Amino acid sequence: MPLIVGLVMVGLSFTATQAHAAGNACIAVNGGFGNGGTTFVGKGFSLPGNGSCGTWSGVVKTGSSVVLTSSGSACTSSDGVILTLTMHSTDPAYFGNGETAAVDHIQLCLKGTTNCPYGQYSHGYFSGPVERINCTTDLITIPSTHD
Repeated sequence: MPLIVGLVMVGLSFTATQAHAAGNACIAVNGGFGNGGTTFVGKGFSLPGNGSCGTWSGVVKTGSSVVLTSSGSACTSSDGVILTLTMHSTDPAYFGNGETAAVDHIQLCLKGTTNCPYGQYSHGYFSGPVERINCTTDLITIPSTHD
């Protein structure tokens, strides 16, 4: 099965409280879901400590009703500057024509964007400007029926 590979590079900041609290993490691409773009939603996400890795699981919401299932890993650099997430997202009905999945690579700057080596832009399948947003009820809700 072919994979659609996307590279998402963003420079965002987390506060110390946000960094270690388990919760939902939402990253909007091109304005995010409901605004003509896409949102990656990490359910129960907890930022790994410096030099450590953890899991990412959740959904990707795009279009008017598309919900892809997403899983992968998240690693914080040893100096605590960069969080790298690699996610595998699937929805055969959305991709069609034998395509079933996308792989996305997101890099977040944890200490602010001023000296961030990455811009706030998504490259790849879901491309456009990127920002970390608050997770709303609409974003974290997973409907029983969707595309």
